[in-house]
Amino acid sequence: MSEEQKQEVAAFRFGVIHDLVGSTRLDYGEREALLRDKCARKWEIPHSARTRLSRSTIERWASLYLASGKNLEALYPQGRSDAGQCRVLDEETGLTIVALRREQPTLAAAELLRRIEQLQGAAPSLSTLYRFLHQHDLMKPAAAAAEDRRKFEAELPNDLWQSDVMHGPAVLVGDKRRKSYLIAFVDDHSRLIPHGAFYPSEGLACFMEAFSQALLKRGLPRKLYVDNGSAFRSRQLEYTCAALGIALVHARPYRPQGKGKIERFFRTVQSQFLPGFGGASLVALNRAFAHWLDEVYHLRRHTSTGQSPFARFTAQMQCLRAAPADLKDYFRKTVRRRVNKDRSVTVDKRLFEAPVALIGKQVEILYHPDTPEHVEIRCGQTSWGMHRALDLAVNSRVTRERNGSVAVHCDPPSASHTPSRGGQLWEDA
Repeated sequence: MSEEQKQEVAAFRFGVIHDLVGSTRLDYGEREALLRDKCARKWEIPHSARTRLSRSTIERWASLYLASGKNLEALYPQGRSDAGQCRVLDEETGLTIVALRREQPTLAAAELLRRIEQLQGAAPSLSTLYRFLHQHDLMKPAAAAAEDRRKFEAELPNDLWQSDVMHGPAVLVGDKRRKSYLIAFVDDHSRLIPHGAFYPSEGLACFMEAFSQALLKRGLPRKLYVDNGSAFRSRQLEYTCAALGIALVHARPYRPQGKGKIERFFRTVQSQFLPGFGGASLVALNRAFAHWLDEVYHLRRHTSTGQSPFARFTAQMQCLRAAPADLKDYFRKTVRRRVNKDRSVTVDKRLFEAPVALIGKQVEILYHPDTPEHVEIRCGQTSWGMHRALDLAVNSRVTRERNGSVAVHCDPPSASHTPSRGGQLWEDA
């Protein structure tokens, strides 16, 4: 109870006993009449639901007031001497509960009661146990030490990009209704979105497509900060980033605070863009989203920076690195194969033929996922050129010489050629 509330209660109590403790001496009959009258009345007692006062209560207040030398503070409400303590559980049971809870902080309350009963032969009620745990702050496991987290911002545009995936609305993809996924990148310095679009999947292929579009539009970042999803941990993404001189940084597991800027952008999309979208297809969704990014988000003043994302990003364009002209080649998928004795290697159920010199060697096969029939074969740092998928029919007409050269006989069989008879391999001369 606050000091003001205590004063209010003390003033009320004095108002009840003032004619009993005044300077006027009362006869026995007069005092009795006053007490009976006070006990019969209904009172509005501050901070209490009761409306009646007993004789012993009134006399106790009067005695306290007189014994203190008529000090009003003697009428202040006094707290219980055992306040905050459980009055049902004995000390031994309380110590047992504390010990068990600290040993196994995630133990369910019902199991905790069973353990207490095994140890002591009896256990309190479930409500008593919950009350005791709340009073001693034992309902939750002990909190870990506070982590030193600090707000940060990249010094220049394209110093750092953050990327993540947001689950979007269900839309028509072709003739089927499917869930969409927003894959987006945010520049940490300016809050500009180098690229963002909705895709029918959150897998590696869609993420790499989004990443290539971001690089084409806004240049190369120095760092890319991502989560720990399968697409972000892929060897292809690691290789592409390393080849382009981009440091790939992964957030610590279960620590999403470092990606606060991309998460904040996703909340903006959910609260400001999606409620106003009325289309039904993935194409319409991306068309509306691109317009909202360019005409609204990028041109609107950002509360954290005080500038629009576009103005802040373009203010220091001299530090930007442009994407290379052959950027598409950096996004080729790479697989490793050992060349078979017949010179063949298999990639995505397609056969390719490697040069004779590579038989038995480990090689790298590089190809674009959208044109898997054309691959480049590398061994070490040497490229052995581009190769097409093997045509077994053509190979059946190839004559191999001992020196490794080949001659292809493409002429069809002669019309006068006599077919073989059953049981005979060759015609007699």
